[in-house]
Amino acid sequence: MRIDKLLANMGYGSRKDVKALVKKKRVTLNELVVKDSGLKVDTEKDIVKVDDQVVIYKPFVYLMMNKPPGVVSATEDHRDKTVVDILTPELQHFNPFPVGRLDKDTEGLLLLTNDGQLAHQLLSPKKDVGKTYYAKISGMVTDKEVELFSNGVTLDDGYKTKPAKLTIIASGDISEIEIVITEGKFHQVKRMFEAVGKKVVYLKRLSMGELKLDSSLRLGEYRELTEEELSYCQFIK
Repeated sequence: MRIDKLLANMGYGSRKDVKALVKKKRVTLNELVVKDSGLKVDTEKDIVKVDDQVVIYKPFVYLMMNKPPGVVSATEDHRDKTVVDILTPELQHFNPFPVGRLDKDTEGLLLLTNDGQLAHQLLSPKKDVGKTYYAKISGMVTDKEVELFSNGVTLDDGYKTKPAKLTIIASGDISEIEIVITEGKFHQVKRMFEAVGKKVVYLKRLSMGELKLDSSLRLGEYRELTEEELSYCQFIK
């Protein structure tokens, strides 16, 4: 990879900006001052520095966010704040996108990445990656709904969902449940409960496969995935 492309990818500006850094002798390769911005770099072995700071090259970024309500799961929106708007400019430079969508009023686990292959694998129904949600439901949820969901329910557009695992935490005027689905149809959890005459009043995603929401992340906070979490992602791919 050319050194100007590497530095541009890592947020040091355009290739023209990088050329200016090189001209000012602010870039080194293996402790030698770089004179040619088109110089080839081995990203696995070579050490690149800008102003004596080592540049760690990484092609992908993987972020776990505790999505807050009122923010849309998109890269840009003309009316509402997006989950990408929450990120620092340094992370926005990677052009990450949300893996799947959480409704504007839904909270919880959201993965953002620029790794399209991983996103496809996590979202593909063929992979059967379970997404676990906690929800509060207006109305009493009983074993009847548990059975209906286990066989799949027919949504308002005639689509029959794949089987879902519904667990009742508390049943009453406002019931509390956990549900695991392996699809990501538009407003799916809400529409599944509407199909059985119930209404979701609060929804939070807890996990996607083995990726579980970090309980220390407050609403709107995010962090890069740990090595263990990254290993799981590589396994999925």
